[in-house]
Amino acid sequence: MSNTKNSPESQTSQKSRKGEEKDTERNVAENRPRPMDVLRNACAQLGELTGMAVESASSFEQTEDGWSLEVEVLELTRVPDTMSLLASYRVDVDSQGQLTGYRRVRRYERGRADPHRPGGR
Repeated sequence: MSNTKNSPESQTSQKSRKGEEKDTERNVAENRPRPMDVLRNACAQLGELTGMAVESASSFEQTEDGWSLEVEVLELTRVPDTMSLLASYRVDVDSQGQLTGYRRVRRYERGRADPHRPGGR
């Protein structure tokens, strides 16, 4: 029985596999959407699904499965504008930037600050 681990053919094969692994990692990284693209696409998808105007994103973080955002949406326009109703939606996006779910987490009048909570929570 001969040891082929150190043969020139074996070493070339190992280098080739390592090179392919690096290429695969690079391709995965290149195919992964940039955070700004994820943010823009998620807001556009939410607006299209709900028919409401997305005003801004107030939080944005990467998760194990993709991204999680909190997006502010204009739900009801009123006069004066300070009486318009806005809502915060939690939006979940997969690693390719496709919206996988959303839900409203809060509704409020424009210009209203969150109530102060002792302890900062």
